[in-house]
Amino acid sequence: MRINLPTWLTLFRVLLLPVMVIVYYLPFRGANLTAALVFVLAGFTDWLDGYLARRLQLTSAFGAFLDPVADKLMVAVTLFLLVQSHPGGGWSSILMAVTASVIVGREISVSALREWMAQIGARSKVKVAFLGKLKTAMQMVALVVLLLQHDAETLRLYHIGEALLVVAGVLTIWSGLDYLRAAWPSLRGDSEDVTKSEKKSVQGS
Repeated sequence: MRINLPTWLTLFRVLLLPVMVIVYYLPFRGANLTAALVFVLAGFTDWLDGYLARRLQLTSAFGAFLDPVADKLMVAVTLFLLVQSHPGGGWSSILMAVTASVIVGREISVSALREWMAQIGARSKVKVAFLGKLKTAMQMVALVVLLLQHDAETLRLYHIGEALLVVAGVLTIWSGLDYLRAAWPSLRGDSEDVTKSEKKSVQGS
């Protein structure tokens, strides 16, 4: 298998994750800024690999599989870091943990839904919509702010980041329900493809 440039960029994004984790915990001045820059670099490669894949027509099955996995890993790992080192307490920490759980849970659920819909040949029904893109943009801005401010003397901007993340969490639920609504006829078994897919699964098990 030959790995093309967009896929190398996706692999690079995955490799940046342990770098961000290490930098995040290193005790040096500016660690938060460095971790945020690593996250921004990872986000930039996400845009760049998609742009190059479309522009140069460098698509591959492996790249199509790896790209969403890298995106979800990037968000999940960052959320885990922020929840574990939350500077507040009480309801603020609970809200952060719940929001992170909602975002990660939605990503897992929608990924499973897309995989199942692909098996019955109906993946186009759950393609990425504008609402999902808006959620992603809001989420990324919130995570950058939170990474920058997690150990700052004043948490004013940190609380702004928390508010943005909560908004992203609401959009996450909204877009997740939108995907579920689009897939619901198939989930109810109203499609002949579902029956065919189930028969194949039984025969192959």
